[in-house]
Formats: sequence, structure tokens, C-alpha cells
Amino acid sequence: MFAGSNVAIVTPFTRDGSEVDYAKLKELIEWHIESGTDGILPTGCTGEAATLSHEEQKAVIKFSVETIAGRVKVIPGTGSNNTKEAMELSCYAKEVGADGVLVISPYYNKPTPEGQFQHYKAIAEVADLPIMLYNVPGRTGIKMSADTIARIYNEIENVVCIKEACGSVDQVTEILQRCDIEVLSGDDMLTLPMAAVGGKGVVSVIANILPAEVKALCDAVLAGDFAKAKELHYKLIEIARTMFVETNPIPVKTAMDLMGKMDFSVRMPLTKAQPGTVECLKTVLKKYNLL
Repeated sequence: MFAGSNVAIVTPFTRDGSEVDYAKLKELIEWHIESGTDGILPTGCTGEAATLSHEEQKAVIKFSVETIAGRVKVIPGTGSNNTKEAMELSCYAKEVGADGVLVISPYYNKPTPEGQFQHYKAIAEVADLPIMLYNVPGRTGIKMSADTIARIYNEIENVVCIKEACGSVDQVTEILQRCDIEVLSGDDMLTLPMAAVGGKGVVSVIANILPAEVKALCDAVLAGDFAKAKELHYKLIEIARTMFVETNPIPVKTAMDLMGKMDFSVRMPLTKAQPGTVECLKTVLKKYNLL
């Protein structure tokens, strides 16, 4: 359902970070559609949902759905460590016409496997739309096991996909040994390695700066052209690694500023990139002819 190149789109702010820059967000959305991106995921980790108010989060979701207008899939992040809040946000996404929702496993609370299952079950019962699980222990403090993921998929009808960001190809193997859930890489460096064991694409950070190239990689994977996919993987690997030299989305927003795609602005507690990071980004962007 959500196979291919899906961008975890940044949230552009005004220079002082006080407001969402909707004119710039529209511009970025149009660029992605023109570049062939298959799906757009606003209000996720890269979209800094953690520093958006609920009112802002809903406004960004509504704006994204209305701007995209059915031209590509829109799958907003609606997760929370508070199940009731995740239910509310997911219902809102359904109400305004999203194609699905990205729901992160509960962070900070560190629920048991049973708690993880009940969290997704409660959301699915009130929000009748496709759900993409998001397994990212680096952000949440706890990993969903392959057994738990398979149980969620097998017992909750509208769970259809997972953004797998454990950084482990073996994790993907274990998941697909247990169920037929659609697996997308949550790490740009692992799009091809995960595809080798059954992955169907990526939720990408680097698609914010190289949307056509990430689309080409995913198209090659889905066509079974692994020679072409390997060539593109090695072409993109250096810039993919560079986007994570500091906390995401600091590097990618800095890169977009250097490229002239948007003004850099993040909200506290995130800060601007360190001078060494900026120089590193300039060097890499020059190699890719992006400056």
C-alpha cells in the first residue's frame, strides 16, 4: 500500500521558529510531487512533531492533505506516548482525508509487548484507516519485537505496514518470517539491504534534498533491478550518512538552507548545526552538485 519512496518531510518554520511557514511547505510538497515521490509523511520525527502544538500538528496535517489533493499518498504522523492523544490525532487525520497514519510505538512509558498491542488496537478501533507502525528504539527507548509486530499485524486488520528503524536487516528477516506486513526502511542507509530480504521501500530523510534519486532507487528495488539499485545505493550512501552526523533534522534542514530550498529554523531544544557539521555538509553537497 505504501511501497516506494516516501519522504519524511521537514516542517519549515519562519526564521525565528515561531510559526509554520505554510507557503514554503506548499512549495516543498509541489517539488516532491514533481520529483515522483510516492508518499509524503508530515508531522513525524523529521517534521519535528514533538515541538508542534496539537493545534499546529492538526493544521499541518490538514494543509498537507488539501495541498496534495490525492496526487500522492499522505500519511501523517499521529503517534504519541499517550494512547488517547494518538487516538484523537489519528481520528482527525481520517476526518480530513489522509490515506493512512504513521504511529510511533509509545516512547518514554516503555510499555510491555501487551501494552504495545493494546495501544495500536485502541487506535485502530477508533480510526478506520490504514496504519503504518513505526519501530524506532533510538527515539522511544524500547524495541518492538518481531513477535509483537506479527501479532499486531495478524490481529488488527487495518495495520498494513511498518517503518522499521531498528537498524537491523535481521529484524526485518524475523518480521517477514512471521507475517506478510509491508516493511519500509526507516534508515536511508538500509533501503537496499532491507529490500534484499523483502523490504518494499523507505521512509526517507534524504528525499528532502534528493527526491528524484531516492525515487529511482526505490523504483529499481520494486522492479527487481538490484544491479541498478546497488549503483544508486552507493551513489547515495555518503550523503545519507552525513544527514545523521547530528540529531535529525538539524543536518537535513541545514543542507536545505545551504541549497536555497528553505531558511534554516528548528525549535528548542534543537539548535543550529555546529560549525564542523556545516563545513562537512558543504563538502558533501558540493560532491553531489547541490550547491
